[in-house]
Amino acid sequence: MAEAKAAPSEGPKGTRADRPAEEPTGAETEAANEPADGRAGEPANAAVAEGVPCWADAMVPDLAAAKRFYGELFAWTFDEAGPAAQGAYTVARLGRRRAAGLMRKTDGRMPTVWTVYLATADVAATTERIRAADGQVINEPRPVGSGPAGIMAVAADPGGAVFGLWQPAERSGFEVREEPGAYVWAEVHTREPAGVDAFYPDVFGYRPLDPADVRDADGRGEEPEMVVWVPRSGPADESAAVTARCLLEEGTPPELPAHFLTYFAVEDCDAAVGTVERLGGRVRREPESGPYGRWAVCRDNQGATFAVLAPPERPAQ
Repeated sequence: MAEAKAAPSEGPKGTRADRPAEEPTGAETEAANEPADGRAGEPANAAVAEGVPCWADAMVPDLAAAKRFYGELFAWTFDEAGPAAQGAYTVARLGRRRAAGLMRKTDGRMPTVWTVYLATADVAATTERIRAADGQVINEPRPVGSGPAGIMAVAADPGGAVFGLWQPAERSGFEVREEPGAYVWAEVHTREPAGVDAFYPDVFGYRPLDPADVRDADGRGEEPEMVVWVPRSGPADESAAVTARCLLEEGTPPELPAHFLTYFAVEDCDAAVGTVERLGGRVRREPESGPYGRWAVCRDNQGATFAVLAPPERPAQ
């Protein structure tokens, strides 16, 4: 994977604001045991539309080092860790609200990576649609957490990008979004746009925005380089966008696989990048400004890739 610069196609597409497609061992299924544990915050079964990103977690070699890195970068605090044999899954909080998860790799062959989870009302039915749409189910649905918290699975799209599925029971996922230190956006980067563009609408009911309604130049024209999706019902404009498909452009290093890139909101992109470097992380793409704010792509102090985004200031009312 190139360190100095990421694929030129990376960037927050349509927002208001990696993981290799290799089959994990059974230990990963156990480690990713609770994409939400919850105390204060949203109601236990707050409704989340089908296919909306509802949780994100990182799998790392050194959990203590990850807590130091992200704790300082995003002002996260951390719940008590889960069982060590299951990766010591730890929920990160922004204030009292669930913001993300961290876990220790239980097998060194596992990737060091951020994973985004997409909400579904019926994970078993969704996995069947994934197979029918030429995707791959990596980890079959299984209940996790006490209660259970929900039912999870792990899958890959036809281009190889890996994502999680989450059917909420007692826990629905994020309790905070689009605030500094919280999740703000995710997009899939692929070399196979035709298959991927059909896959997500078939599986989750996504609708593509009309290119004329997308502010980013990559999303306009007769053959746009990216597609912005909204859920199957509701407004069809950028304010309702949930994710996007972007291209891994020609010349991208072959070792960079198709992947979801997860963005976290920050107040100051350049300051956040400086903190990343001071804490031992690296910058894969230097800060730049676009229609959705100022953003950069980084790697943490153990190699997991993520992005930071400082949304543009809203005009005074």
